[in-house]
Amino acid sequence: MRIIGHLDMDAFFASVEERDHPRFAGKPLVVGADPEGGRGRGVVSTANYAARKYGIRSALPISTAWRFSEEARRKGLPPAIFLEGSYAKYGEESQRVMAILRKHVAAVHGTAENAPPLEPLLEVASVDEAYFDLSPVGSYEKAREVAAAIKKEIKEVERLTASVGIGPNKLIAKIASDAQKPDGLTVVPEADAEKFIEPMSIRVIPGVGPKAEEQFKRLKIRTVGDARRLTREKLTDMMGKWGVALYEKLRGRSESPIVEEWEAKSIGEQETFAHDTRDALVLQEHLKDLAEDVHRRFAASDFKSFRGVTITVRFADFTTRTRASTLKKDEDRREALAFESLRLFMPFLDSRENPQRKAIRLIGVRVEKLK
Repeated sequence: MRIIGHLDMDAFFASVEERDHPRFAGKPLVVGADPEGGRGRGVVSTANYAARKYGIRSALPISTAWRFSEEARRKGLPPAIFLEGSYAKYGEESQRVMAILRKHVAAVHGTAENAPPLEPLLEVASVDEAYFDLSPVGSYEKAREVAAAIKKEIKEVERLTASVGIGPNKLIAKIASDAQKPDGLTVVPEADAEKFIEPMSIRVIPGVGPKAEEQFKRLKIRTVGDARRLTREKLTDMMGKWGVALYEKLRGRSESPIVEEWEAKSIGEQETFAHDTRDALVLQEHLKDLAEDVHRRFAASDFKSFRGVTITVRFADFTTRTRASTLKKDEDRREALAFESLRLFMPFLDSRENPQRKAIRLIGVRVEKLK
């Protein structure tokens, strides 16, 4: 029997700030870019649950978040508090939370805390979420007990809450962790997986984005249950090869494995400009600075080389493009990163990647395939 858990910290960045600054407790709190009175650039990183009642969500433009806060203020509600946040602090907190999780999972598998596992036990998916394998406990009831103990220790030691989902695979576990937020614990046995997701929006399935949702709406399909009317062949016609995997996911089935990831998958930096621009010299200078910042972080890490380079460009209309390349050999030189970043970026200054001559709002540089 396969039993997989998914831990998701509740409004992580904002919760850390509320814990460290009691004066913020219970007030709408937004961590992200400086809103600059509604003129700010950038996006929301995290909003606590009080701020979410105003419609403020992660990845929302910070100027829109400010407008929602002002609308609430005009209704007599407390305006949101905006913080730029301390991402180094959040990273350190994440390490402590994951150490608690790993301790409990290692105990389930009978593995010493610092010993290399025989099988992957825990997959850190991001700074505030992780998948973990509880199969050895043998039942969903015992898995619930382990999850409750994990949540209890995080709350007592770190004074933060987490939501946990338990299911037969990563797909169901992740959906379950979101079912009773905040501070939730939802267990979905394999026999109940199909029924559990049946009434949910088709968007709950990972990989179904806005464009795919529109395709389904044209077929009068809005829920997972609606989508099950489609045959495997029809889904393949609509989605290509991914349609086969989608057919299984709609039925709560997934064989995606737990993947141990101890190292960062990439190192990157990005910058949102104070004013949108098409000035080639300004953009190239900022790109050079970003590449130097990324290389400085790479040089300070335990990695010895990189082989992938990716750039991100966001236009004034929020359209975002990424371009990536794989180098012919492993590299560690700043000059190699700067050259490849510029090579990938140059087409955005002309009709090759920017035929409408749109101004640029944000650029980013990232190194990948690290060794």
